[in-house]
Amino acid sequence: MITNAIVGVLTGIPTPPTFSVDYLVVAGGGGGGSNGEGGGGSGGGGAGGMRTSTLTGISGSTNYTVTVGAGGSGGNNSSGSKGSNSVFSTITSTGGGKANKLATGGNGGAGAGGCFNKQAGGTGNEGVYSPTEGADGGTGNVSSYVAGAGGGGGGASGTNGSNTPSASVGGNGGNGTASSISGSSVTYAGGGGGGGYTAGSTGGSGGGGAGSQGIDGNGTAGTTNRGGGGGGGYNVGTGGAGGSGIVYIKYPDTKTITIGAGLTGSTASAGGYTVATITAGTGNVSWA
Repeated sequence: MITNAIVGVLTGIPTPPTFSVDYLVVAGGGGGGSNGEGGGGSGGGGAGGMRTSTLTGISGSTNYTVTVGAGGSGGNNSSGSKGSNSVFSTITSTGGGKANKLATGGNGGAGAGGCFNKQAGGTGNEGVYSPTEGADGGTGNVSSYVAGAGGGGGGASGTNGSNTPSASVGGNGGNGTASSISGSSVTYAGGGGGGGYTAGSTGGSGGGGAGSQGIDGNGTAGTTNRGGGGGGGYNVGTGGAGGSGIVYIKYPDTKTITIGAGLTGSTASAGGYTVATITAGTGNVSWA
């Protein structure tokens, strides 16, 4: 195997050693929908895709792109919008699926829930990554009252809308996935709950917004920097916005990071390592 030292001897130019970093990249969650007058319960938005592993071959002489994806907007008599991707170097996590007006849920990092009239949920893991970055949304239902389905989360699918002759309950958002990269266990990427009439729904653990309850009810927004999907609205109620994503990078404390212009971030020591937490923006990071 040709090492960096050998390359330096052959070329006469010293090659700096590389190192490895751990990362957690969470995309923005999708927005909940709103079906309009007489439209019943909308689906919840899908959580932003969540990817975590180790990236090798990091060089101190290189700039690495970082982008923190924004959450999608909630719909007002309209579909929500898809969450935006988050990026670190070659790693991309896909924005959460949008909940669509009177239609199937949108695809994304996690899929959005389907609206009340038995519409299917969107498909998760749109980036076709392994392991998967998120799960599917649930299916809406219809009966005397009408309920939307929950959006998928990072760790579980959204549940279906539920109806009996006297009740309409939105499907709960799929639960997210926990990570301890920040130094403590935190759950990210919860799906948004679907809109219901007689009872609301819960957002998935990890920042998913709750679904609306009652005629013209509004969905709750996903949590900022957790990548949660927004909750679905009911009738002309507004869907909740998706929560923004976040990027963590954990690297040896012998290195010093530069967080470039356009990014909002901070660092903290973690037992021989430093963790950079980047909460907004797009730009470059580098090490010395």
